Amino acid sequence: MSLVEILRAFFGLSIVIGLILGLAYGLRRYAPALMAKLQAQRGARRLEVVETLVLDPARRLVLVRLDNAERLILLGEGRELDAPAAAKPVAPPSSAVKAPLDPNDDLF
Repeated sequence: MSLVEILRAFFGLSIVIGLILGLAYGLRRYAPALMAKLQAQRGARRLEVVETLVLDPARRLVLVRLDNAERLILLGEGRELDAPAAAKPVAPPSSAVKAPLDPNDDLF
């Protein structure tokens, strides 16, 4: 291999790497705005994640809302368990509700 062939291969490789880096920069800079335009044309979303709770490193509870109906999903260990969520929030037990403190009450 002559020096000319080595330089030609080096410059060709640098041009290809430069094009890849330029494309990556352009996508990072302009793709979020382009994706927002495309999503705005789709209309309103029907599915919404309301809340998530991590139970342990392998399992997680996810509360999702689909067309104003909530579903509770247990994710993890390669399977899902789907259960309808309660229609109304469950009130805490009366023993858990604390009465407000009276400022005139002697605490000691």
